[in-house]
Amino acid sequence: MISPPLRLWSGQTLHKRFVPFERGFRYQLALIDIDIDRLAEAGRMSRLFTVNKPGLFSFHEADHGGDQRTGTLRAWAEDLFATAGVVLKTGKVRLVTFPRHFFYKFAPLSLWYGYGAEGDLRGIIYEVRNTFGERHCYVAAVEGARSVHTSDKNFHVSPFFDVSGHYRFTLREPGETLDVVVENIKDGERTHLANIKARKLEATTANLMTLALKNPLSTIGVTFAIHWQALLIWMRGAKYHSRPALPGRETTLAAEPLPLTTIKPDSSV
Repeated sequence: MISPPLRLWSGQTLHKRFVPFERGFRYQLALIDIDIDRLAEAGRMSRLFTVNKPGLFSFHEADHGGDQRTGTLRAWAEDLFATAGVVLKTGKVRLVTFPRHFFYKFAPLSLWYGYGAEGDLRGIIYEVRNTFGERHCYVAAVEGARSVHTSDKNFHVSPFFDVSGHYRFTLREPGETLDVVVENIKDGERTHLANIKARKLEATTANLMTLALKNPLSTIGVTFAIHWQALLIWMRGAKYHSRPALPGRETTLAAEPLPLTTIKPDSSV
């Protein structure tokens, strides 16, 4: 069965810190899931969704990837997948991300799923952005419906964590649900956990309107939530870390789990 050029995910994200004190919060989110080779088709699926032009919800190629003057999003993704030994050939690439809402977009995490010609999931790119407008990508080869991989932490995300330790990613191939867990682990101790859990929706005008009414602030609400939670954490005395210089490279490879996998998953995930 051929998947549609655009679909939606509706769900929530959990963020939980464990040091120097425990604190967690959840908020609702709405994501788009777009086939980057079929952008024109995606833009025709609903009058509430556009591609590369203003709309209630939209997707702009310039919001992702590298320098689009030198190539397409497809070429950029294939180059990154190749650094992890992932070859897609004619397989599809789907991007799960926050939509642009009116004129605003902030996507702290975007997920690039790379598939082989037979439809098997082969690779994942975690495109991470911080509130300073900076970006870093973690890329991994994937085998099977569930994959766990780790990587050095090489990018400044939160001012209340330094750039050290490891990430452990737990990824399940999207089906009827979307399920991703990212743990920050330092010296064998889990310091922070974030996850996304969502259910699939058709990209109909009715569903887009429902998402707009249920979550009218959309991605701007995500930005507000990040800063609000940062203020609460700072008021509780969390140590502030100044933003360091960007790493010398924009991509970090993630590989099979290190011994730190002895840390058990959090029961609230």
